[in-house]
Amino acid sequence: MIFSSPTLTGILLSLGPVTIRYYGLMIAMGALAAITTATAMAAKRGLDDQKLVNCALSSFVGSIIGARLYYVALQWQNYVNNLPDIVATWHGGMSLHGGIIGAFIGCIIYCKLTKSKFWPFCDVITTSVPLAQSIGRWGNFFNSEAFGKPVGPDFPLKLYIPPDRRPSQFHQDSYFHPTFLYEAVWDLALFLLLYFVLAEQLKKYDGMAFSVYITIYSIGRLLIEPIRSDSIMAGTIPFPMIASAVGLAIGVVGIIISYMKGRKNEGAQAES
Repeated sequence: MIFSSPTLTGILLSLGPVTIRYYGLMIAMGALAAITTATAMAAKRGLDDQKLVNCALSSFVGSIIGARLYYVALQWQNYVNNLPDIVATWHGGMSLHGGIIGAFIGCIIYCKLTKSKFWPFCDVITTSVPLAQSIGRWGNFFNSEAFGKPVGPDFPLKLYIPPDRRPSQFHQDSYFHPTFLYEAVWDLALFLLLYFVLAEQLKKYDGMAFSVYITIYSIGRLLIEPIRSDSIMAGTIPFPMIASAVGLAIGVVGIIISYMKGRKNEGAQAES
């Protein structure tokens, strides 16, 4: 199966000064889907749905800011002499690791300002985040970016990249690993696991859904990142692999802490 972006510009529609790009559309669709599913889960758990929506919107804004600033910080040499390009997010250049950090901060800020309990909102929103990421990854497809290393013409899944989008070292290659698709499928599977399979078990422990998400998402990135062709490097190691290793450690520690605190609370309630 061959994947190929239907556009060379990434533009869906132009109406005078208004330009709608596939990249932005995919991000918006992902956010809408995530907020919708999170709101449904919040209702089942007795959370204030309006507060949940507001918290999710705060997290979304934080994710966009965090994703862009994280990417710009890692690619500062490309922006230091052209500062207006920092806000040109429609050309791509968003880091999911930065987005996760930004969303987490956005959720903290909202809960602090409204004096809401943090973990119930964070866990519900986190459960739907992989759905947003899965949909958003298709923005990379339309931008012909975030693809993998070259593959042969007989490879079962391959992505055609136009010559002007290919890295210079792979200019003679036409087909590449569709890593955007690998990540989209991984994220979708993670959403299904968190939302439909483990939801009832995870809600017993504050922070558990977030920790499980961080753990499994990081594992996926560690598996996929080595075949990416456009990773930002830290020496000879792709920087996202370092970030994912840190995320994996945080997730595992978070699972242990959440479980231990949950069991302690259950014991205290049983004694009372």
